[in-house]
Amino acid sequence: MSGAAMDERVAKLKAFHLQKSGDAAPQVLQAPGRVNLLGEHTDYSGGFCMPAALSFNTLVAATPRTDGALRLHSVDFAESVEVPLNDLEAWRTGGGKGHWSGYVAGAAWALTDRGIPLAGADLSLQGNVPQGAGLSSSASLEVATATALLALAGVTIPKPEVALLSQRAENVYVGSPCGIMDQYISANGVADHALAIDTRSLTHELAPIPETLRLVVSNSMVKHTVTHGSPYARVRAEVEEAAAAVEKIKPGATQLRDATLADLEAAKPSMSHEAYLRGRHVISDSQRVLDGVAALRAGNVTRFGELMNEAHVSYRDDFQASCKECDLLVELAQALPGCLGSRLTGGGFGGCTVSLVEADKAEAFASALQAGYKERTGILGDVFVCEIADGAGPVNA
Repeated sequence: MSGAAMDERVAKLKAFHLQKSGDAAPQVLQAPGRVNLLGEHTDYSGGFCMPAALSFNTLVAATPRTDGALRLHSVDFAESVEVPLNDLEAWRTGGGKGHWSGYVAGAAWALTDRGIPLAGADLSLQGNVPQGAGLSSSASLEVATATALLALAGVTIPKPEVALLSQRAENVYVGSPCGIMDQYISANGVADHALAIDTRSLTHELAPIPETLRLVVSNSMVKHTVTHGSPYARVRAEVEEAAAAVEKIKPGATQLRDATLADLEAAKPSMSHEAYLRGRHVISDSQRVLDGVAALRAGNVTRFGELMNEAHVSYRDDFQASCKECDLLVELAQALPGCLGSRLTGGGFGGCTVSLVEADKAEAFASALQAGYKERTGILGDVFVCEIADGAGPVNA
């Protein structure tokens, strides 16, 4: 997003916040959404993944209170709610259940449960991360809230811990079984780089995206969800089934991070066919991250694009998390000039694809992809030539 566009968003948010709280000079903080290039559904297996933070983000204007009230004002939903900090559990099962405020209250709950004192706050929120598109709008909201509340409290903690607390908000408070990747990249992203994240050690390596390339994200407009009862929850259980079968023949291998494809083959009789396929995807996609880092550092962008194409086949066939609309977007993208690789990104079952495209062809690529998809499906999907942004922090505007 250009500086002018961000300045305009911040100015509008401050005016909205002034109406709601009376504060003309709030702190403004942000946390981005993300796109994942390689390593899908590897994060809850202790494996590797390679996301990049996007310039789509959640903005929070924050003013301290001293009365124990968390007053939340959403620009996007045109709604305000008040959440008592001394009874966050009641909000989880009451007004916050299935409501956008649950993600915000969950971040406050995770901080207070960690022992960080919160006295209250007015928070005005506005986001432009497409919802239900697999670009981590929920993680963006959680990390932005945690970052704002920490700033008001005058407390600094390491960004990986911000990510862990935000993940806990989603896992425990909201009830969505996501891994750590989304919150980690939202907190720790670095402009112009993907991050190769070791989700076991919570460390990362920088993977530079050359200036000659662009990431193009295309929204199939098929909504996806990661809550309990969704396909996401089912396939995660199948991954865990595969890990448990491997551990029986390889004691100490508690996650698929510890397994090779040969280990998976040896344990195949002890798991369902579905679990075997899910495990094969997770193990191979985690390795693709390591191969992708090596390719980028060697300047071999052609190989990196091939890895993205291979990742889509694995995600579609072994993980069975794609859909006909996303498969079509990938097929159309791979046939267009300038495209090095394309794949479904995010939790799957809808959402977005990401394509690696030569920079001088990116705008024409985006237009052609949008037109081709509409011609084949009748759906006008959003297509974005994306900037890779920094992770969570204050907004200087």
